[in-house]
Amino acid sequence: MQPLRHGERVAGVDLAAEAAGTALAVLRVEQGSVVLESLQLGVDDETIVRATRDVSLIGIDCAFGWPVDFVDFVARQAQGGRLSEADAGDLAWRRRLAHRETDRVVTERTGARPLSVATDRLGMTALRCAVLLDRLAGDGRVVDRSGEHPSAVVEVYPAMALRVWQLSRPGYKQSTDARSALIADLSSAAPWLELGEHRPLMQASADALDALLAALVALAHARGASIRPAPDQVHKARVEGWISIPTVGLSELGAIA
Repeated sequence: MQPLRHGERVAGVDLAAEAAGTALAVLRVEQGSVVLESLQLGVDDETIVRATRDVSLIGIDCAFGWPVDFVDFVARQAQGGRLSEADAGDLAWRRRLAHRETDRVVTERTGARPLSVATDRLGMTALRCAVLLDRLAGDGRVVDRSGEHPSAVVEVYPAMALRVWQLSRPGYKQSTDARSALIADLSSAAPWLELGEHRPLMQASADALDALLAALVALAHARGASIRPAPDQVHKARVEGWISIPTVGLSELGAIA
């Protein structure tokens, strides 16, 4: 894995359709530890842009784009074009339009299918994410939806990372007790992670906890410890987005030097 510099920062954003429900976490790398430097709730786009100017990578919990096949189909349908023979309209065809290439990879790797940005309730948040990515690009950041270097952003999915880390806690988004247990699990698996005064906020808010998880996935991605798109997947990943899946456990991730 690639070492990170002393003092280097990464961020995690648990994005919602509105500022309410959106959280931002910033991690700072120290010698032998990683410190949760800041944790904010109710953040708008301007706050995210301003607060992440000195971070090397931002992990954003939201789809970065829509399936290429879905976009092509909607464009043809809007123009009144006839469907081709390939548009059979069966379940397999609908699933191909509903899910991105990265969604299929996540399903193969974790056994869980991400929600569809094309047909599920993620659309409003994805619209906000598209604007946020544009604002970050306008602020001088490199925005590559595939997450490939030197992109300043990467798409993350905290629930899938928890599966990889074997820390899944069903119900943690609804239950304070489940969140407290998950925080304890994280502290045990990652003794190098210093949460400081921010524990109560994460116990009270699933959004705050997900922002921390998004930042941890960004940390793994920055260290080169995540699944990258294969050469034949890069084109779609740069249009649709690519979910970063960690390839190491939290104990290995903590080998900072």
